[in-house]
Amino acid sequence: MSQPPSPPSLPTAHLLADLGGEAAEAPTPPASDAAVEQALTRWHELLGQLGRELAEPLTAALERVTTLTTTGRIDRTGLRALRDEVDRARQAGIWAQQIARLASGRIRQSHERVHLTHTVQSVLAYRARELHGRGIQLTQSLQPIEVQLDASMLFSLLNALVDWWLDAAQGMVELRIDTRDWPAHARLHCRFQHHPPDQSAPPSAEALQARLGTMHWHLLDQTARSLGLVFDRQIDPSHAQLTLEFPQTVQALVAQVEAEEPDHGFTDSVNSKPLAGSHVLVVASRRDLRVQMREATRSMGLVVDFVGSVSEAAEFCREGLPHAIVFEGALRDLAFEQLAAGIRQEVPEFVFIELLDGGQSFEISTISPTGMARVGRDAIASALPSALVYELSRVM
Repeated sequence: MSQPPSPPSLPTAHLLADLGGEAAEAPTPPASDAAVEQALTRWHELLGQLGRELAEPLTAALERVTTLTTTGRIDRTGLRALRDEVDRARQAGIWAQQIARLASGRIRQSHERVHLTHTVQSVLAYRARELHGRGIQLTQSLQPIEVQLDASMLFSLLNALVDWWLDAAQGMVELRIDTRDWPAHARLHCRFQHHPPDQSAPPSAEALQARLGTMHWHLLDQTARSLGLVFDRQIDPSHAQLTLEFPQTVQALVAQVEAEEPDHGFTDSVNSKPLAGSHVLVVASRRDLRVQMREATRSMGLVVDFVGSVSEAAEFCREGLPHAIVFEGALRDLAFEQLAAGIRQEVPEFVFIELLDGGQSFEISTISPTGMARVGRDAIASALPSALVYELSRVM
């Protein structure tokens, strides 16, 4: 992959603004002074938003520190609030660093064939608990489509999109994936209400900027530009609509419903990384087993976390559920059964894969007597990727 050319002067000089209902395409050299002015305006907005997202939590934190130095006391609630305020400011700084790095044009992207629809479904499943907690519901109409781009940056883009919803959406988010007639480019559309329905007065320009111009939006904006996507954001007093167009569309896949055999037919799916970005938690106390797991899943584009015990797994899941749990069979005890029952109560089709002590066995969940997929330790390298693709594709 050749390295993108460096911008001619300012790091922002090749970027067009996205203000209100204006469309933007990246990266395109500015054709006029007006385009440069639009780019500068966008960066001025970013700097203003960064200042707000730094100043607000740091001001509150400073007040708490002042009180602490005066009284010499702080309770547990105040200490937790202080930590959260400092963490918010730190996170704003991290976002600014990410945006600057993307805008520099020096990121080397690995263009590969990625299943856009599977990746969207993967991110939505991973963030489902947060969306539900904010009262956000999704309506989806997703055509199966593949695109050619950097898989990890696509995953970052989609997570930034969800973060933007969490900042601004009220109630329902409409999500659609389709293709243009000509050129046949994949498009991802989302539309949501940003103004609370019980408030009749339209929001002011300042309120709209605070709600829709967050650091999450700026990160989404810059990631889309760096990926070379065409995007259009439309905002009115009650709704926001965003369309992301993918010029490097591989093909619009024909939806098929086929009975897949558990022992063949997975190679192409694994190689094309249909589950790139999916989150898998591995529960294994033995280091050699963790090494086998890491090697078996290295080429799949998964996000894999490791814990050594059932109690650590329970603690991990309290922060948010992964898409699947792969666990060492020797750790299957009452505590694990309670953890699995609690997860299944929340997500009935949640994917569990048990690693047996030995042998070449491979059973998918639909025929396993435990209702969980099972893979023998001697078959981890050959069967575990197939098991993950089969089980996760079945429920996503």
